[in-house]
Amino acid sequence: MPTLYPLVLGREVMVATEHYLSAAAGARLFAQGGNAIDAAVAATFVEGVVNPHMHTLGGEAPMMLYAARAGRVVAVNGNTAAPGAATIEHFRSLGLELIPGEGLLAAGVPAAADALLAVLEQFGTKRLCEVAEPARELCEQGFPAHLGLTGQEGLAPHQIGGVTPVTLQANADKFLNVWPSSGRVYLPGGRPPRAGEIIRNPALARCFKRMVEAEASARNRGREAGIEAARARFYRGDIAEEIVAWSRSNGGLLEREDLARFQTRLEEPVSADFRGVTVFKCPPWSQGLVFLQQLRLLEGFELRRMGHNSADYIHTVTEAAKLAFADREAYYADPAFVEVPVQGLLSRRYAELRRALIDPAQAAEATFAGDPVKPAARLQHPQPAGRWNSGTTQIVTADREGNLVSITASGGWLPSSPVIEELGFPLGSRIQTFYLDRAHANALMPGKRPRTTLTPSLAARQGVPVLAFGTMGGDQQDQWTLQFFLNHVEFAMDLQEAVEAPKFSSGHFPSSFYPHAARPKLLRLESRIDRAVREELDRRGHRVMAVEDWSEGFVLAVGRNPSTGLLEGAADPRGQISGVMPAHVVGW
Repeated sequence: MPTLYPLVLGREVMVATEHYLSAAAGARLFAQGGNAIDAAVAATFVEGVVNPHMHTLGGEAPMMLYAARAGRVVAVNGNTAAPGAATIEHFRSLGLELIPGEGLLAAGVPAAADALLAVLEQFGTKRLCEVAEPARELCEQGFPAHLGLTGQEGLAPHQIGGVTPVTLQANADKFLNVWPSSGRVYLPGGRPPRAGEIIRNPALARCFKRMVEAEASARNRGREAGIEAARARFYRGDIAEEIVAWSRSNGGLLEREDLARFQTRLEEPVSADFRGVTVFKCPPWSQGLVFLQQLRLLEGFELRRMGHNSADYIHTVTEAAKLAFADREAYYADPAFVEVPVQGLLSRRYAELRRALIDPAQAAEATFAGDPVKPAARLQHPQPAGRWNSGTTQIVTADREGNLVSITASGGWLPSSPVIEELGFPLGSRIQTFYLDRAHANALMPGKRPRTTLTPSLAARQGVPVLAFGTMGGDQQDQWTLQFFLNHVEFAMDLQEAVEAPKFSSGHFPSSFYPHAARPKLLRLESRIDRAVREELDRRGHRVMAVEDWSEGFVLAVGRNPSTGLLEGAADPRGQISGVMPAHVVGW
């Protein structure tokens, strides 16, 4: 089918990101002889500069990567952790039933810096001073603001998945009157900048310089020691002191020991096979397992015979999502604190029993979690619905050696909390996704990592990783990427066709974000999907919402053919069309 963006082909390198400047940074590292890991880290640092309403150093950066020389697929637990003082009792003593959706009370340890430094040290080839230089330059010299960041006065913003993305225009009053440290950076001249005006962040430039200085101090001990010295300055040195002082002065819970003991975990991924393709996801501190559970449910249906985006197809995929996300709510959590029955959740026997609950003629009113430990169709807790919050970026890279990287970086976005005056970035608000209910799998505990929506993906054929992909989109991430994957694997679309095809999303499960709102049976469909299909889904009981074209998605993907060495890159034009983010691919 014709596409708005071309499928980019190359043999040496490929990088796809949510902003052309971050793609350029990745290409710059490739041109300097770096590998896909170096390029991905550089691009992610830049994303935190040019898309600060989506991600900054104060947030998180979960990853899936394939390190070709080691022959190893790695899940990188770049998730935050709750402070030691973050207890259910503390929040209850404040009279709270839920953790707030913004402000320092919702801040955990900033995880992105540690995750990026960890993979650079373990799998990269370049020094921090090289991969951080594009971001530092943009902070110091300035970057042209784009419409997705600034917003436009008098123009109603394009909605994405039912949510209006955050802009400087929409937050001007808050940044001027409540969080003035944010206003001093992002409202130059005391007003929201227009698209094309230059934004500088000298404090963040100095933060990068301080990390690079620490690296240089350990230069004689080698590249890895230098990166570790930069990490030590951020988590145990003067940068850590400033993070903690800011948190304390603004009512937060972080202390020095929270940062000092924090460490990124390099973990074994979870995986499932579908039609000869193995998909790898992060362990169940991420929602990624729902992608695999949906595959297990859908492998029992003849999806191709139903027809792409037919009423039968959309109904079946949606009902499978409801069942998988019900299990997410009941079971997924940090496996260091909670025993998650991963083997049972991914067993074909369990999927067979759950699949039988899908009524081909009627949308489920209430969806329940099952019992994967004692496989039976016994139903447990009813689960309601939600919608996603904007605030995530995606970076994917590949190189001729076979390295593949998918980073879903998020958190620490501008509306989460005020910018730290001396460091130039805000802290995140990810611990809002915890529950203040001890019976819940994702209940708050000190040191626990919250169940996150961030869910990068890798896929392999015949044991060889060939595809890295992911998207922004909160609770919708593993719906949009699933549709991309099925478009490619089941319906034989190329990567760009699979990205651009009309998409849909269900809102039949709890929002991961405050206030965990519910919208049962809600089904959003891009208006490009045939009207007769929408009417038939309405007859089956779905609460059909026709949303703007090019508003359900933002998938980025890179692929590698191990037989020919050909690399492919695809970017979603939805970001450019909606004005949210101008996604871009660079390859050669």
